[in-house]
Amino acid sequence: MCGRYYLDRCIETDPIIEKMLKSSLVQEWNKTTAVKTEGEIRPTDVVPVIAPNRSGMQSVFPMKWGFGGKTLLINARVETAAQKPTFQDAWKSHRCIVPASYYFEWEHLLRTDGKKETGDKYMIQPAGSTATWLCGLYRFEDNLPVFVILTREAAEPIRFIHERMPLMLPEHLIDQWIDPAGNPDALLQKALTDTIAEKCN
Repeated sequence: MCGRYYLDRCIETDPIIEKMLKSSLVQEWNKTTAVKTEGEIRPTDVVPVIAPNRSGMQSVFPMKWGFGGKTLLINARVETAAQKPTFQDAWKSHRCIVPASYYFEWEHLLRTDGKKETGDKYMIQPAGSTATWLCGLYRFEDNLPVFVILTREAAEPIRFIHERMPLMLPEHLIDQWIDPAGNPDALLQKALTDTIAEKCN
């Protein structure tokens, strides 16, 4: 599961943030919700997200984290997104990339009485990278874009923290992932699983 991530302005993400700030949607969101360009990102925050524009070219839009409804949905399981009515249309043609520096996860511990409790907080990112490209899905609610982050089974080295992790791709596959005519299933085997996890102070 991914319920928090951090966005830092660096050589990879700063141009993306600058592009987003030119979007007319920024003013629309700012009427009700401040757009965040850095710091710790939480569900319902409005943040930069990479998606195709009307011409099919890569662009950046401010989107709110979470599909609304009876309960706020912030994640979608990659194993079932294509079949779930809530996500299947977005899976087919509304895929996006969420730029991050790293994501946060809290260690899930099982007590001797069988109950779960939360342990240490970790910051996790792909090995050898300063930017993390989280795969997501988006749709429109009240004519404004909202997104969820896709999750998959956690890689073995970080499974002790949590059984799920975000679906992450290398930067050179961003265009293929967001292409409305593309095949997302063909990219799943290229997901990044070699990660670095550090405890947060």
